[in-house]
Amino acid sequence: MNEKFTASAEDEGMRIDSALSEKYPEKSRSFFQKLIKDGMVIVNENSIKANYKLSENDTVEFSIPEAVAPDILPEDIPLDIIYEDMDIIVINKPKGMVVHPAPGHYSGTLVNALMYHCKNELSGINGVMRPGIVHRIDRDTTGVIVACKNDVSHNALANQLKVHSITRKYEAIVYNNFNDDTGIINAPIGRHPIDRKKMAINYKNGKDAVTHYSVIRRMNGYTHLECQLETGRTHQIRVHMASINHPLLGDIVYGPVRCPYKLEGQTLHAAVLGFIHPSTKEYMEFKAPLPDYFRKLLVLLDK
Repeated sequence: MNEKFTASAEDEGMRIDSALSEKYPEKSRSFFQKLIKDGMVIVNENSIKANYKLSENDTVEFSIPEAVAPDILPEDIPLDIIYEDMDIIVINKPKGMVVHPAPGHYSGTLVNALMYHCKNELSGINGVMRPGIVHRIDRDTTGVIVACKNDVSHNALANQLKVHSITRKYEAIVYNNFNDDTGIINAPIGRHPIDRKKMAINYKNGKDAVTHYSVIRRMNGYTHLECQLETGRTHQIRVHMASINHPLLGDIVYGPVRCPYKLEGQTLHAAVLGFIHPSTKEYMEFKAPLPDYFRKLLVLLDK
């Protein structure tokens, strides 16, 4: 990517690395320092150093090399396989496992494990970073997730996701008790207008999001809930529950920063996943038992 700009009077006297990071906030100052060191930033057709100070009307040109996707390698990571055939593999994902590689998480992911287990039998629709992955659940959410071994199966399940025909039931522990036994949250979700790492109820730029919930058990200041997704937006249950003053226990992003219990992220478990099998055309439903930490916490909260 090639960029070019002319320094203004306001830029006068600024270090070039500081000016670049200010004008292009999506990149860090250290990123531009490396770019300058590599000779990829030119001022008035000359190479410069990071401490170069701009003058008004300086012509600055730089190029950002195309990002190269890292090699995603198979890793012999044990998988809790619920079901597997020639088309799909259904996994009970543990807490702390990232689903697919991303900056900062290029190994130890579900994809690395699937590549080792399935060899070359994974769909390629979502590219080299997400082979086989049709949908995802958060790193600290446990439970059922399905991956596809070929593109035909991938397309079939992706279409079911698109029309909201897949059954997805979660169990959660949330703060506070409910007056009603059941309810529906219908509120669009999009990027948080200020904190771009978070999602939020966003009526202007969000996408439709619907969560059905029902009370399983009321405890001392907490509620054990079943949540069924009608849609599947990023962080949907976490955002929706927080929006009605029932954030998930352990969720320090959308709930209280201080958690009264020692937890690794939100108490959320993908308990049930149901869909039409891409080959047999029969409805199949898969369940994952509550993880130990979740069951022990329920006992503790119910005392």
